[in-house]
Amino acid sequence: MRLKLLLAMVPALLAAPAMASTQVDPARMSPLVDQAVQHYRLPGIAVGVIEDGRIVQRITRGELAVGEGAAVDSDSLFMIASNSKAMTAAVIARLVQAGKLRWDDPVTKYLPQFRMHDAWVTRNMQVRDLLIHNSGLGLGAGDLMLWPEPNHFDRDDIIAGLAHLKPAGSFRSDYAYDNLLYVVAGEVAAAAAGKPYAQLVREEIFQPLGMQRCQVGQWSPTTVGNIARPHHREQGRNVASAADPARVDDFPSMAAGGIRCSLDDMLRWMQVLLDPAQAPGWLDDIQRRALWTAHMPMPISQRQREWDNTHFSAYGYGWRLSDMDGQWRVAHTGTLSGMYSSLALLPDRKTGVVMLINGEAEDARTALMQAMLKHYTAPQAGHDVLHYARLMEQAQAQRRAQGHVRPLLSDQQPARAGELMAQLGTWRDPWFGEVTLCAHEGKVLFASAKSPRMRGQVMRSGQQWFVQWQELGEDAEAWLEFSSAGKHPVMHLRAIDPDIDFSYDYQDLEFQRVGDCG
Repeated sequence: MRLKLLLAMVPALLAAPAMASTQVDPARMSPLVDQAVQHYRLPGIAVGVIEDGRIVQRITRGELAVGEGAAVDSDSLFMIASNSKAMTAAVIARLVQAGKLRWDDPVTKYLPQFRMHDAWVTRNMQVRDLLIHNSGLGLGAGDLMLWPEPNHFDRDDIIAGLAHLKPAGSFRSDYAYDNLLYVVAGEVAAAAAGKPYAQLVREEIFQPLGMQRCQVGQWSPTTVGNIARPHHREQGRNVASAADPARVDDFPSMAAGGIRCSLDDMLRWMQVLLDPAQAPGWLDDIQRRALWTAHMPMPISQRQREWDNTHFSAYGYGWRLSDMDGQWRVAHTGTLSGMYSSLALLPDRKTGVVMLINGEAEDARTALMQAMLKHYTAPQAGHDVLHYARLMEQAQAQRRAQGHVRPLLSDQQPARAGELMAQLGTWRDPWFGEVTLCAHEGKVLFASAKSPRMRGQVMRSGQQWFVQWQELGEDAEAWLEFSSAGKHPVMHLRAIDPDIDFSYDYQDLEFQRVGDCG
């Protein structure tokens, strides 16, 4: 019933008459960006605004890499992360338009090797299901095959691994965000078109729309230049990651979150989405409607109700759909370590905002987008970035008061091999592969064969063991727990921080001991 109601609502929204244009004085937008930069100490940002189909503002601040002097501009390349999903969906829409596949085709028509944990789901999974987070998999299931990067998992590993990921719910019953099935979607598109995914994105999107700086697949940072580097926080300072190698190779998560684009590219992308006349014939009305139809209901958060008076929320093909102060909103965010993006459209106004940030900026992204959109949906409110920053800080303080914090680990001591003699050895999970728990130079080290950055020292806190990662930071640390399943020893990882990024899907791992240390 929920889905029928949403499907009934969205066509009405699509058919709504265009709203009168409300021009926003550009002088009111730049201070909002400056507030975000100052309050959240952002290393660099690029923001663009479209009104009534026209680009009215480009705002850039900061550096490509802190301390190196090169300024961010509208041509600077940023990782757009999960905003890549909308481009993957658009590639498939183009192939549907060309008659090369159908939205309701079974996935196995194009990928006979495709398997989910349940055979019935395998048979009934359609192309459309890959894009709307309704698979029954848990939040972020299998993401440890995608990141931390770089790793040695390929697309074949990901497709094979899906068969071993146990569902957390029923197929098509509930929404749970996932990335792996977008990788599958990219491979379905490649199989249907007879071309690699990266080539399809270039031919179906970048070239016809004139998105000249966007990069996908294999490319040369040295040749392309002007590239924003991710940053992380160390002792209150922004620290740039290492520069890209001379060649960036294609990697499995490309279809889920691997595309890079500039501000000018993203503004062009938005113009075409908002106004078909910007690229006649590129995508017909049927496929445009398909992308922005409510295919899967999403829960409405308390924040959405309080901030935006939201009444419906759903996922389209690569897009989140909702109402904001009575206006239709089409949006998505993108998150990678040290790189954040956000894109929001108000289609009835042919208006939109995009922001690309090269730092740890989850709250900054939220507060800035909220303040900018409110100028169109609720100008009388007059709220700025600091208003929404305070609301989030109050909510976070409340969560901390309720115990939603990483516990302090007392009396941390390195594990000794003698204490874990029975647990040392090689362990294997059916989708993640082998890890070793072995003594080395007086330490006990955990090391993954296929994910090199998942390497750390085993420590003890009280009577509990945990892994202290060498590179990933304490937010990603995990308890190390041992038990028995029948005759077989079993090892599990469990997140220490209750607010850990969902892509550390430790809960989906179950290792069995398969051998001794080499």
